Amino acid sequence: MRPRRKKRTPRNKQRPGTDGNKVEPFEVSVFIGEAGQQPTPDNKIYKKIKDELGASFNFEFLAGDINQKLGVMIAGSDYPDMMTGNTKLTAAGAYIPLEDLIEEHAPNLKKHYEDYWNMMKDPNDGHIYILPNYGVFNGKLNSSWYSGPAFWIQKAVLEEFGYPKVKTLDEYFDLIGKYKEKYPTIDGSPTIGFEILNYDWRNWGLFNAPQHLIGHPNDGGVVVKDGVAEVFANKDYAKQYYQKLNEMNAQGLIDKETFVQNYDQYLAKLSSGTVLGMFDQHWNFQNAENSLITQGKDERTYVGLPLVYDENTKDHYRDRAPLNLNNGFGISVNAKDPVKILKMLDALITEDWQKVLSWGIEGEDYIVNEEGRFMKTQEQRDAFTDGTWKLANKADAFFGFAPKIEGSFSDGNATDAAAQPEEYKAGLKEYDKKFLEAYGFDSYVDFFSEPPENEVAYPAWTIDLVEGSEAKVVNTKLNDLSTKFLPKAILAKPADFESAWSEYTAEIGKINIKAYEDRINEQIQWRITNWSK
Repeated sequence: MRPRRKKRTPRNKQRPGTDGNKVEPFEVSVFIGEAGQQPTPDNKIYKKIKDELGASFNFEFLAGDINQKLGVMIAGSDYPDMMTGNTKLTAAGAYIPLEDLIEEHAPNLKKHYEDYWNMMKDPNDGHIYILPNYGVFNGKLNSSWYSGPAFWIQKAVLEEFGYPKVKTLDEYFDLIGKYKEKYPTIDGSPTIGFEILNYDWRNWGLFNAPQHLIGHPNDGGVVVKDGVAEVFANKDYAKQYYQKLNEMNAQGLIDKETFVQNYDQYLAKLSSGTVLGMFDQHWNFQNAENSLITQGKDERTYVGLPLVYDENTKDHYRDRAPLNLNNGFGISVNAKDPVKILKMLDALITEDWQKVLSWGIEGEDYIVNEEGRFMKTQEQRDAFTDGTWKLANKADAFFGFAPKIEGSFSDGNATDAAAQPEEYKAGLKEYDKKFLEAYGFDSYVDFFSEPPENEVAYPAWTIDLVEGSEAKVVNTKLNDLSTKFLPKAILAKPADFESAWSEYTAEIGKINIKAYEDRINEQIQWRITNWSK
C-alpha cells in the first residue's frame, strides 16, 4: 500500500481563519463538564491549531460534583470563554446567543447546521446557545462501532459456552452465573458477575434499562408511546428488572461495592478484566476497554447485547443518532472576543480540519491508498487506543465537544476511522475475527436490530425541564428517590423486596409526577409542531 503524496498548499491560498494575514495568537479558556486529563504541552494537534489559527486552549476539567461546581461558577459569574453545554448555565444566562454571530461570521457553521437550525433554538426564548457536538450527518452513514446502551458481556463468557445467541435478561444472567461458578477468579482476583454504575450524572446504569427491556429506545426517564410520555420508574416492568437484580445479588453475582464506588473506581474494575457484565453506554467505558486491549486481554473486552424480557419483543437499543441538544460548546458572556472564537470554530468545521481532528496527520497517523481510501498501519491502530499516546497526538478534550461532521467526507471516506469499513476489518484482532465469524457477523453492531426512523420529537431526554420549574424539581426528587431506594431494594433479602419496592413507589406517589410528565408532553408537541418538515 503506497502512501499518497502530500498535497502542498498553494502560496496564494489563504489558510482557513487567517484572512490572509499573519496569525495573531490568542488563548481560549475552556471548561469541560466532565473529568479528563490535560493534553501534553507539546500536543501536535493543538500546536497545529495554534500555528494556523492562533488559538491555544487552557482546559479546566470537572473535579468533583458537577452541580456544586456549576453553583459556584454561577454564584460568582465566574465563566471561562467557552463551556460545555448545561441547562443550568443556560438558565443562569451564562452563554451568549449565537444565531446572529453565526449568520455574520461563521458561514461554515451555518451550512453545517442548516438542516438543524430550528432544533437548536432554545424553546424558552428562541436563541441558539449551544453548538451540538453530535448528530449532524453528511453523506453515507458508516456504522461498525456501537456507542450506545446495552447489556455488556465479556467475549470470554460467550466463547466459553459456544457463542450462544442471547436474547433475554434471564439467559444473560444464567450465563454470567455459570461462568462465575466455573471461574471464581480471573488473573488471581475474584470474578465480579455484574456491575451497576450509579454515580453523579452517569446514573443511567441503574435507571434506564427497563425501557429497553420492553422494546423502547432511550428517552431518558420516560417511555413514549404514540407521542405521549410517562415515567416508568414505578411501573411493573421496572419492578421486574429490579427484582431480577435483587435475585442476582442474593446469588452473589452483583459486586458488593457497586453502590459505593465512583466513576474512576468503576472504570478500574472494568480495566482489571474481572467484570463479566454491566448495563452501560459504550462510550462511557471506552477508556477501560482501551486499557484491556492495551493489556492484550481481548477476550475480556465486551459485546453489547440488546436484551429484552421476552424474545418475541423486538429490541430498540440502536437509534439513528439524534442531534445532541444541550451538549457541545457554548461561548460565555465573559468571553473577551466571541467573534474570534466563533471564527476559529468555523475554520475547524471545514473538511481539512475535521480530517485532522478525527484521523490525525496524513503520513503520520494514517495513510491514503491508491484508491484514495484512508487506512492505518497496525502500529497506527495500536496508537489510537493508547491513552498516553492520545494525550500527545490527539485533541480529544476539545474535539469531543466541538461541532463535527459525522458520516462521510466528500471524498467518501468515513469521518470516524472506526467506521471506515475496510479499516475496521483490517484492524480486527485475530480473536475478534474468529469471534464475529462464529456468529456470522461483520461487526459488533450486527448484534442489534436496525434502528427505525426516529420519531420527530425523539429523544425526550434532551428536553430542557427549565431550572427552578416544578418539572425540574420533581425530576430531581425522582432521581434522588431512585438513587436512595433502588439500591436498598436490590440489596434487600429476597423476602423483603416487596416491602422495599412498595416503600419506593409510595415515596414516588408523594411527588407531583404529573408536572414532570406535562412538561415533557408539552415539549413533545412543540417539537412535532416546530420540527416536522
